Amino acid sequence: MDTIPAILKVDAGGMPVAWIHWHTAVTLYARELVRWEAGAERFLIRGGINARTGLQSTCEIGSIIAVADRSRRHVRGVPLLTNRTLFQRDRNLCLYCGSHFATHLLTRDHVVPASRGGASAWENCVTACRTCNQRKDDRTPEEANMRLLAVPYIPNLAEYLILSNRRILADQMEFLQAHAGRRQRHQ
Repeated sequence: MDTIPAILKVDAGGMPVAWIHWHTAVTLYARELVRWEAGAERFLIRGGINARTGLQSTCEIGSIIAVADRSRRHVRGVPLLTNRTLFQRDRNLCLYCGSHFATHLLTRDHVVPASRGGASAWENCVTACRTCNQRKDDRTPEEANMRLLAVPYIPNLAEYLILSNRRILADQMEFLQAHAGRRQRHQ
């Protein structure tokens, strides 16, 4: 059963919340917290044998489930910045020279250098190859005479969920892409 991919959890209003393991999904079904399902994919989970009836327990779960609990994910607002998700956001392109690189050849560059007060935040970090990062050094792109090819941005939660999962089912991807273009306002 470890071949079952992550289940996409959404809130009751249909906004993507998180990837969850199938064990968690089964618990949500058992607690009757699943309000509705979306997507074409379904998985039959088989449990143990009931000593009284002799029947095996089963639970059928959907690939996308809506849950009526109050998720803490929306409170945070800004997805977690990691090198992996940053490189995926920038599609493994150096945002200075425009070349495509393997992940192990990329670095995180702070547009405003960290040593000069630049934050490790989505809006201040871009993907850079090692050569460009070393060339830019402890300067801003303007000071280094290196033009940024794209403006760094905060991905919305749907975009972040796409970036953070390597194995997304077609129905899950379609659902997330419908939400990915929606820009959230951050205050």
